[in-house]
Amino acid sequence: MKTIFLLRHAKSSWDDPVERDFDRPLNTRGRRAAETIGRYLREQSLAFDRVVASPAVRVIETLDGVEAGASRRLGATFDRRVYMASAPTLLDIVHETDAEAETLLLVGHNPGLEDLIFLLTPAGSGTLRKEVDIKYPTATLAEMRFDVERWEDIDEATGDLVRFIRPRDLDPALGPDGT
Repeated sequence: MKTIFLLRHAKSSWDDPVERDFDRPLNTRGRRAAETIGRYLREQSLAFDRVVASPAVRVIETLDGVEAGASRRLGATFDRRVYMASAPTLLDIVHETDAEAETLLLVGHNPGLEDLIFLLTPAGSGTLRKEVDIKYPTATLAEMRFDVERWEDIDEATGDLVRFIRPRDLDPALGPDGT
């Protein structure tokens, strides 16, 4: 069994004057959401054998918040390919995961993360996939499981989406109508 977790970066600030999208930081709500997801990881005892993340500022700051909330380091490896990656590029990264790892956390951006879920889970495969189709909000954590022994064997429509946790599910104030 192999498990892929996907974490979209938290809400970034559009008010901060940066020259490149890559350098955009989180806003206050994004920092709160990242810490909330981190606390969720701690409460659920979720751990990852390998963490691969985009090196964009908003992803680095998301990881900082998640680690603060989880009260532990995640030991992320930063891979430039994750920045604004397509689903096929993310799948390449999955296929390259160390054989001994059972769990992988990818931390990155949409639409790539959302598209990876659609690529790897069968159409019409449940309520959670429908939720992803509605929206994959910032700082949302998804989990897919695969009945395979090797990362290279993960292929289209072979996964089961078993978790889709939005910050607003944990703290309603982090929802679209929150403050």
